[in-house]
Amino acid sequence: MVRFRPNVAALMTRDEGQLLICERWTVPGAWQFPQGGVDPGETSLEALHREVKEEIGLSPSHYEVIRSREGYRYLYPEEVRSKKVRKHGCQGQEQVYYLCRLLDGAPEVDVNQRPREFARHRWIPPEEFDLDWLPEFKRDVYRQVMKDFFRIKL
Repeated sequence: MVRFRPNVAALMTRDEGQLLICERWTVPGAWQFPQGGVDPGETSLEALHREVKEEIGLSPSHYEVIRSREGYRYLYPEEVRSKKVRKHGCQGQEQVYYLCRLLDGAPEVDVNQRPREFARHRWIPPEEFDLDWLPEFKRDVYRQVMKDFFRIKL
């Protein structure tokens, strides 16, 4: 039986319709959304708030959750699966995506958090997201997320 680690991801947007993407600290050129695992005893919404604070420095009072959708799954590639099974006991992740809107007066995104997840960030029109920024095993999920939340076919 395949076990999936619960995970959340934030689709942070601004009023101008722009979407936040962040470049991974350890993988230059790899852009993604703020995301992370759900800790035991934590709801997915609590995990979202914790991950957004830990990764980009925004508190729940700085953004509103517009809607969410769950059930996005991917398997880790074979070359890292055994490491992930040892660490989390799971062969993949099952994600809940949250569409969020930055509120007026919110501070700037700050990726200089500790421990460091991201090197830098950008705001882009959603249709400019490039699947080549991702490892192959995550692309189908991102393709579906962009279709579901932004009606964009990547």
